[in-house]
Amino acid sequence: MITEIKFKRLRENAKIPQRATAGSAGLDLCACIDEPVTLDKGGHALIPTGLAIALDDPGYAAMIFARSGLAIKHGLAPANCVGVVDSDYRGEICVGLINQYEESYTIQPGERIAQLVVMPVCTAPTVEVTEIDETERGAGGFGSTGKQ
Repeated sequence: MITEIKFKRLRENAKIPQRATAGSAGLDLCACIDEPVTLDKGGHALIPTGLAIALDDPGYAAMIFARSGLAIKHGLAPANCVGVVDSDYRGEICVGLINQYEESYTIQPGERIAQLVVMPVCTAPTVEVTEIDETERGAGGFGSTGKQ
């Protein structure tokens, strides 16, 4: 179990992530850039945070999610939808962002660009089998359970 989340500054101007409120699930990640970065429609960039993280339990990973305000108001979201920072990764956390809207958006140095949520993950071993049990749904895929 993780009792604290350890961050190391890799760049002098990096900001240690904080929760905006006591009830916030995510820690805000900030852009550790020297000058503004503009993303035009469909543009993308890899934005450094200047931080490394140490998760001391392999049963946890840090997930990078969009900040809802940036996503809804300006169309900025992680390019890979959700970033995964494995417990044994010690390099710099960077956030790949994409602009999904028509208008350009400029990321300012120190701006909050994403949120990081530490979550438990299943690390059970994988096993190949020749049969799997049947369920009521079976192989019914996309839309198979209806709309309502």
